Amino acid sequence: MAGNSFGKNFSLMTFGESHGEALGGIIDGCPAGITLDFDAIRNEMQRRKPGQSSIVTQRKEEDEVQFLSGIFEGKTTGTPIGFIIPNTNQKSHDYSDIKDTYRPSHADYVYDKKYGIRDYRGGGRSSARETASRVVAGAIAKQVIPNIKIHAYVSSVGEITINKLYSELDFSKIENNAVRCPDMDMALKMENYIKEIKKQGDTVGGVITCVVQNVPIGLGEPVFDKLHAELGKAMLSINAVKGFEFGSGFEGAKMKGSEHNDLFNEDGTTKTNLSGGIQGGISNGMDIYFKVAFKPVATLIQKQDVLTKEGKIINLQGKGRHDPCVVPRAVPIVEAMTALVIADYYLLHTKS
Repeated sequence: MAGNSFGKNFSLMTFGESHGEALGGIIDGCPAGITLDFDAIRNEMQRRKPGQSSIVTQRKEEDEVQFLSGIFEGKTTGTPIGFIIPNTNQKSHDYSDIKDTYRPSHADYVYDKKYGIRDYRGGGRSSARETASRVVAGAIAKQVIPNIKIHAYVSSVGEITINKLYSELDFSKIENNAVRCPDMDMALKMENYIKEIKKQGDTVGGVITCVVQNVPIGLGEPVFDKLHAELGKAMLSINAVKGFEFGSGFEGAKMKGSEHNDLFNEDGTTKTNLSGGIQGGISNGMDIYFKVAFKPVATLIQKQDVLTKEGKIINLQGKGRHDPCVVPRAVPIVEAMTALVIADYYLLHTKS
């Protein structure tokens, strides 16, 4: 199976399935001599792990990382960093009912048709549990990019949306609630709505906004390797992502050029930032900001029509432990993939 690697100068290859022995990855290109903050890595894993609140899946995984190579006496050696994350709370029998059926809006059907075989336990390789490896790599990537700050937060759940600009929010409040929304009033509304959806056995989507600050001028390459193109690829590689927009996004298409142009200040900064910190595919030193849209989780704890391998439509109720809304746990994943992209271009920038 191809498509398991990401990045050029700072790269990650992941492996493992949702209900296999372990997940893991190999990070290549990490510079030597970095004293790693293992508490910071553990904290990122705690932010992503299941079972952390009443509004997420209740699968219990501590997601403890075991590093196998590339680190000596707490410092990176410059060689590949290998790691595993053992799976300890699999309940594969929850999926025995679907081994011969294809669930709607899952990867079951296409995996089976493409490879002629599929791991039906929790979705196997297509499970969002694969993103645990990305969070490990992202936590290390954050330690490669000094002074660059990455803040992601939930900006909408269903129709409930923050109406404030990111500059009006206090990012220190993101971790103060289960939804990871820095607007406390909206966070309470979102949490109550997710609980209501969960009681119905249904799911709901949402949007995560990400802001990257203190980015040096010059990250990104012309034409095919534009910075925003790589960020878009990174975000769209995350499970359940259906949309990506940066800067003014689709709203910019409604504006006139006289309204949209970011006029310069004498020091090279701009009076507005509708460009989203990127021009010509290259960072301009202003804040980079973008939005990532997540669809509702496809597994419902209610009956739905499914397709059998024999080509029949039957009615089946979903089982297992699933998130009624994926966005609260996806916040650290968005940050991790952002860090991988920024680290990749940062290392290229410092080499040139």
